Amino acid sequence: MSTGRAGARGGFTDVRSGLTDWSIALGVAAALLVTGVSGQPFATRPDLLGHALLAAGGLALAARRRAPVLVLAVTGLCAVGYQAAGFDVPVVAFLFAVYAAVRAGRRTLTLAASVTMLAALPLAAMAAGPHDMGEAFAQSRGALEIAWLIAAGAAGEALRQAERRADEAERTREETARRRADEERLRIARELHDSLTHQISIIKVQSEVAVHVTRRRGEQIPEALLAIQAAGREATRELRATLEALRDDDTTPPRGLAHVPELVEQARTIGLDATLTIEGHHRDVPATVDRTAYRIVQESLTNVARHAGAVSAAVRIDCRRDVLAIRVDDNGTATPDTAPPPGVGLLGMRERVTALGGRLSAEPRGEGGFTVRAELPVDRTS
Repeated sequence: MSTGRAGARGGFTDVRSGLTDWSIALGVAAALLVTGVSGQPFATRPDLLGHALLAAGGLALAARRRAPVLVLAVTGLCAVGYQAAGFDVPVVAFLFAVYAAVRAGRRTLTLAASVTMLAALPLAAMAAGPHDMGEAFAQSRGALEIAWLIAAGAAGEALRQAERRADEAERTREETARRRADEERLRIARELHDSLTHQISIIKVQSEVAVHVTRRRGEQIPEALLAIQAAGREATRELRATLEALRDDDTTPPRGLAHVPELVEQARTIGLDATLTIEGHHRDVPATVDRTAYRIVQESLTNVARHAGAVSAAVRIDCRRDVLAIRVDDNGTATPDTAPPPGVGLLGMRERVTALGGRLSAEPRGEGGFTVRAELPVDRTS
C-alpha cells in the first residue's frame, strides 16, 4: 500500500472515531439530563448548576481517547458535584471514563480515582440534604454500583490486552515476512555467485588476455573481441552491483538521489555528453521513493549507453510538494517506427514505480531519441 493511501485511510479512521466519541458523549449527556430532570419534583426550582454538571459530565466523554486521565477527573468531579446538588443520578459518564482510562493502560490511576469516588459520593449525598450516614451510603451505592465499576475496568483491560496482542501478532507477521524475504534474497545471491561469477570472470580474463596478446603482436584487434571484452567488464560490474543489492541487509546506506550525480559522471567517462538538472529539495523524500528514483536514472543511463546509439543524454529531476518527477532524454536512433521491445530493465523499472502507486512511460520521440518519464507520489508527512 502506498503511503498516500495509508494516510487517507488513517484520516478516515480518525474522523469515524471522532464521530463515534461525540455520539456516545451526546447520548450519555442526554440520558443524564433526562434522568436528572425526571427525578426532580415539579415544584422544585430548576438547578442550573446541577444540570450543567450533568451535561458536562457526559460531553467530556468526547475526549476520552485523546485525554483519558483528564476525562476521568472531569467526569468524577461532575458526578460528585451533581450528587451534592441533589441529583440522585447514576454516574454513567464516570463508568465510561473508567473503561477508557483502563484501556489506555492507566490502571493504577484509575483504581485510585475509583476508590476516591467510592469515598466522595456518600459525602456528596450527605451534603445534598438531611441524610444520615446509612441513607447516604445507600444513595451513593445506587449511583455507583461496585459491580458496574469493576465491569467497566475489566472491559477496558480486556480490550487493551486484545489490542496489544493484535499489534504483537501484526509485528510478528511483518518480521517473519521480512526475514523470509532476506533469506530468499541471500539464497538468490548465492546461486548467482556460484553459477555466473566464475564463468563471467573467465570470459573477462580470457578476452583481456586475447586483446593484450593481439596488441603485443602488432595485429589489428577484431571488433568482436573488443565487444566481448567490454561486455565482460560490464557484466562483471552489473553482477557485482546485483549481488550487493541482494545482500543488502540495511547495514549500509542505500543509494538514492544524492548519488545520482555519480551516475551522470560515470556516463561522461564512457563518452556520453550527460547533463543533470535537479529542481526543488529532495532531502525529505521517503526512502523507498529515493531508492526507486536512483534505480530509474541508473537503468535509463545504462540503456542509453548500451542500446540508444546516442551521444548525449539529459537527466531532469523535479522535486515537487506531492510528486517526484524524473525525465531522461537521449538523442539516439530510436523512432516511433523502430521502437525497441521492452527489456528486463524497463520491466523492472515499471514494477518499482507501480509498487509505489506512480506512473512510468518509456517511448521514442517523434523527432528521434528516447524518453523515460516517471512520476512517484511523495507523502512528506510519513
